[in-house]
Amino acid sequence: MMTILLWVLLAFAVWTVLVLLSGIGVHRWSRILSRKVELADFPGGVAEGTPAYCRATQSHANCVENLPIYAALALTAAVAGIDTPRLDQLAVTILIARVCQSLVHMILPETNITVGIRFSFFAVQLVAFLWMAIIIATAA
Repeated sequence: MMTILLWVLLAFAVWTVLVLLSGIGVHRWSRILSRKVELADFPGGVAEGTPAYCRATQSHANCVENLPIYAALALTAAVAGIDTPRLDQLAVTILIARVCQSLVHMILPETNITVGIRFSFFAVQLVAFLWMAIIIATAA
């Protein structure tokens, strides 16, 4: 049975792929297909491109870094049979904060204000991760 925690896990994974496709894939493939660059012109580990492209790359990396943390929490709760309204609320909060952080990262130029906003959304996720871990540990 799909719980809210597992639906959010699925949505988080889909969001990570959408960030990859929209932020990185569109940029790269439009340049490749228009013959402005070759396939090999995107070496791994090299920061290149416009500031927006670099922010999109970092936004995707942030999603990839945080998806396993959420997955570990959601799957631990699911395996242990822990399903509470508070966990559901925290899961939805994490997803909303992740989407907002990604959008701010990809759409808005980097300033002290936008970095502060991004960090605020990240901090919400960190608090929710820890809160979920405490709920799961005490209920197990």
